[in-house]
Amino acid sequence: MKAPKFEYVRAGSRQQALELLDQHGEDGRILAGGQSLMPTLNMRLSQPGTLIDINKIADLSGITLENNVVRIGAMTRHVEVANSPIIAEHLPLIAEAMEHVAHHAVRNRGTIGGSVALADPAAEMPACVLALGATLIVESVKGRREIAADDYFQGLYETARESNELLVEISVPIEKPDDVSVFLELAQRHGDFAMAGLACVARISNRTFEDLRLVYFGSEDKPTIATGAMAAVVGQTWSAACKEAAADALTNDLDPMTNLQGSSEMKLHLQKVLTGRALDAAIERAEAA
Repeated sequence: MKAPKFEYVRAGSRQQALELLDQHGEDGRILAGGQSLMPTLNMRLSQPGTLIDINKIADLSGITLENNVVRIGAMTRHVEVANSPIIAEHLPLIAEAMEHVAHHAVRNRGTIGGSVALADPAAEMPACVLALGATLIVESVKGRREIAADDYFQGLYETARESNELLVEISVPIEKPDDVSVFLELAQRHGDFAMAGLACVARISNRTFEDLRLVYFGSEDKPTIATGAMAAVVGQTWSAACKEAAADALTNDLDPMTNLQGSSEMKLHLQKVLTGRALDAAIERAEAA
């Protein structure tokens, strides 16, 4: 199919992009990497009146470390994130997840901001920024606003970002030296949409989980924190019984969608399997540190 008719504007500056968003509102769409947008245009699942291209806005890209916070510009390509020594050293969860983000061609063009802004429930980056307690910075002609990742993802492709706001930066606290992180994903083929996935950040001492953050994706309508499974594990010495309790708690934590990737029952089973694998891996990494 062919894309519907639309106006195209290449923004030369951040201010121009914000003014265009304010002018067009719901009828305007941002074109960043385009790896998700272009297929939906061609299938006419998306029919904006105006495309606002922000690819030439240089100050929306880059990765810096400031006061134990990694700041990632929204236009930073996935390949730049994957190759960043700052990410590798200070955000190993994101570094590990990058290997699962689509395919090489997509990572070369796709942006981390585009992934987070779209909030595809099968995407890796929304789950990672939620697991790491990131802050999403958005801007409009009225000014700058910070949104905690816990409050940002609201439903299927729904976020707290307003239609006249542009996601400009992702601010992520560095992983602490005594933390371990694990990222796991199951897909029909490597690089395909996830059927089930898990981003885990933990603090472990003597095989006891002192703190834990479990975020699931691919099965829910948004990245989802498993509060029950976390409560079943924190304060407990790792054992087969502890693993079983965490898996059992997921029945109440998760409400998987049935879609082309699989049934609700199958996805819940896969998430339980991933939970055991992730927590086992967290214990192994803590003991090896």
